[in-house]
This record gives sequence, C-alpha cells and structure tokens, in this order.
Amino acid sequence: MGRILLEAASVAVAGAAFAFAANELSPRGLDLARNYFPSGAGSSVARPNASAPAPVTTATNENSAAAEIDQRVRDKGLQPLDRLQTERLFHDPRYDDGLIVFVDARGEDDYHDGHIPGAYELDPFHPDKDMANVLAPCQIAVQVVVYCTGGDCEDADSAALLLRDAGISREKLFVYGGGFTDWTDHHLPVARGERNSPAAPAQTK
Repeated sequence: MGRILLEAASVAVAGAAFAFAANELSPRGLDLARNYFPSGAGSSVARPNASAPAPVTTATNENSAAAEIDQRVRDKGLQPLDRLQTERLFHDPRYDDGLIVFVDARGEDDYHDGHIPGAYELDPFHPDKDMANVLAPCQIAVQVVVYCTGGDCEDADSAALLLRDAGISREKLFVYGGGFTDWTDHHLPVARGERNSPAAPAQTK
C-alpha cells in the first residue's frame, strides 16, 4: 500500500513539473506572478458610462441662450447683433457722424437711470411720445441698433418692427439681443439722464 502511494505521489509531482514547463514555453501561458483579480474574484469591474452626458458649463449655457435670442430675432424678420459687433459699431467713427444710430427700447425711467451714450428713446408701449424724435435720425443712418434690457425682453424687437413699419429699411435694422444688461455686465460706457448727457468712463473689470 505504501509503495502505491509513493508511486502516485511521484506521478503527481512529475505531472506538475511537466505542466509548469509547458506553461513557461507556451506563448499563451499564464503569468503566475500576476494577480488577475485585484479586487477579489467576486467583485465587478467598473466601466465608464459612455452614454453619460458631458457636464454643462456656464459658457455652454450662455451660448445656448444667445442662440435662442438670435433665432427669435430672425423669426421676426430682423437681424441680431452680439455684444462685440455692437461695441464695434459704438466705437465706429460713423456713430459720431450720425450714420450709426442706437435706439433704447426701455421705459423712460430705465433710460434716465442709464443708457448707451447717444442712444435715442423709443418706448414701444408709447411710440407717439418718441417716434418723431427718433425717426428722422434713423432715416439718415446706415445702421440702426435697437436694444432693451436683453435676454427674454422683446421690447427691442417690438421697437425695431415699429421702425420698420414706419419706413426704416429692414436691411439697416439690427437688434442687440444681450441688451443693456449685457452692456453693463461688460463695464462699457453708460450715460444717465437726457440724451447726450456726459458718459461715465467705462469701468475696468
């Protein structure tokens, strides 16, 4: 009986030695030093969720909102302007010559509290009060920029449509969708009181 057990043990040892040798020589052999289950055999491997949406940034939200405003303006047959375009027109020498006109479509109190320097008033809810003053300059101008508070405010759209219906060519009518809020958020010059009041210096950021 002892002899049989000894022979069986010898066969087992020889088989194990052959198996290790074959594993070392085979290109598909296992790396015996490697831990193939670092988190435990029963744990699942976390995989990235490819369908998870990318985080939404503030810039993305702002761009989306601006795009919606621009589309709203276009849907009314008008032309949108962004802040950089509006600022370039404000500094254009033709502005001082009256060939570029800015029109503020907010109420009188808001206008007197602060407006883009040189802008005319045109409250679309009381057009008779201002139309006579603003119509002639708009007829002479080559570009007319209308603005209100900005964002969801559509008073600039309404004022621009009033000017169009009064005979101002659609080709020279533009709506600054960001409006006065966007203008002041970027610390651009503001005048207070009546039109042609001195402008306060632009604030630094």
